[in-house]
Amino acid sequence: MKALRLDGSNLTVGVLARAACGEYQVELSDTGLERMRRARALVDRVIEQRVPVYGVTTGLGARSSEALDAHTLQEFSIQTLRGRAQAMGSKAPREIVRAAMIVRANTMLTGYSGARPQVALHLAACLNANLTPVVGEVGSIGAADLVQNATLGLALIGEGEMQDASGEIGPSADKMRAYGITPLTLGPKDGLALANHTGFSSGAAALACHAAEVAFEVAQTAASLSLEAFRANLTPFKHSVLAAKPLPGQSLVAAGLRARLEGSLLWDEKHARRLQDPLSYRNICQIHGATASALEQARLVVEIEANGSSDNPIALIESDEIISCGNYYTAELGQGIEGISRAIASQAMAQLSRMSKLLHPDFSGLPAFLAQENSGSNGFAPVMKTAEAWLAKLVHAAQPVPIWPSINANGVEDCLPNSPQSISALSTAVECMRHMNALELLIAAQAIELRACQVEMAPFVQGTFAMVRTHAKALTIDRSFGCDVDGLVQVMRAGASSALFPVCAMSRK
Repeated sequence: MKALRLDGSNLTVGVLARAACGEYQVELSDTGLERMRRARALVDRVIEQRVPVYGVTTGLGARSSEALDAHTLQEFSIQTLRGRAQAMGSKAPREIVRAAMIVRANTMLTGYSGARPQVALHLAACLNANLTPVVGEVGSIGAADLVQNATLGLALIGEGEMQDASGEIGPSADKMRAYGITPLTLGPKDGLALANHTGFSSGAAALACHAAEVAFEVAQTAASLSLEAFRANLTPFKHSVLAAKPLPGQSLVAAGLRARLEGSLLWDEKHARRLQDPLSYRNICQIHGATASALEQARLVVEIEANGSSDNPIALIESDEIISCGNYYTAELGQGIEGISRAIASQAMAQLSRMSKLLHPDFSGLPAFLAQENSGSNGFAPVMKTAEAWLAKLVHAAQPVPIWPSINANGVEDCLPNSPQSISALSTAVECMRHMNALELLIAAQAIELRACQVEMAPFVQGTFAMVRTHAKALTIDRSFGCDVDGLVQVMRAGASSALFPVCAMSRK
């Protein structure tokens, strides 16, 4: 198994997504562990000197003005976890919990948390043993993931539950000892370092963002298949045309489309059927460009979260001080993720329009609903209801998450971004996008079959068409498309088909 050496600065969305699925053994850099040791010495000094520091020598939340005596300090880290381990609801997916653990181990190596190196090492040991704390999905409002993190932390000290590699759930102390791991013993500040950060939000956001990037590349491929099936006019995708307004998203999208369509006869304008195509074809670069830009912005924010400190308070080694701060607040993360969902909704509406144009003989020049002539079949007309149902679900998921004043901590914690709701909604939107992609691939493949234009298509699109046909035969008599769609969606989830991802797209993954 490959090794992922964390150093507090090197996590990317793609690497984190793969590590969360168990593709790497996690190692911690010596320089990161040394930063933790230096920061820990600072924490020890403020405790010894009784300097008022939030959550270290004082209480938390509304009790931050209360100084803690020496006896209370000994148990305060454990009490911090026990009192805040309130995550509830369905069990969070294993990959999300692992992503949260990887992010927390990585951000601890920056030194800002003030936790002992043993805490990060314990996280790595549990990850490498494939032991995953059981954590409820519900509890975070995005101003740190306090209760989910505390629930995770409680399992690390042997008081919660863990799931092993076989999926069996049991007391965490027993699970760890079965793998030769002693439950973590906490020192002062360690409990707060395990609880008060954004590991769950940033880990889940990375997984959702990565899934959206993969599904988006499939949307690019499906659009390419539709362009060939429609015999569209490709002049709007020329570099010289788009250079007149070089928006970054549309430029990136156009490069991807040109790579997919390289070698198509459609680049010779005489092969286009129309001077101007409907907007859902003509404006693919602009529509998909918005999604590309949203993905780029979200990736930037997610990777900063996964490599930065979301602790409060924060230990500053260079200036030898510990300061209360607001780095745990995830407003920018939530808004970036929400932007992807909104862009995907617009993109999916164009997909629906492209599919409808292929089914309409006045636009496509093909038999109505792409049915075999004289068959009595209604072709793909009924499946358009399913497509609209997926679109309705997607658009609902893309609605802005409500924001209201928080009532927490007797009014001290009076704001919240609710970012986890935006992240969960993106995961729903991505699943809808996968199904919209599959339907577009099926309908475009049927149009290509009826038009018999395979030899005129780009080599990459020919490969995509062949792959679709391995999962779905051409429609000759009416049948359900459920199994066909499920097969294509499974290929998208795997994210490894060269027929869906050209070289330019695979390099971005």
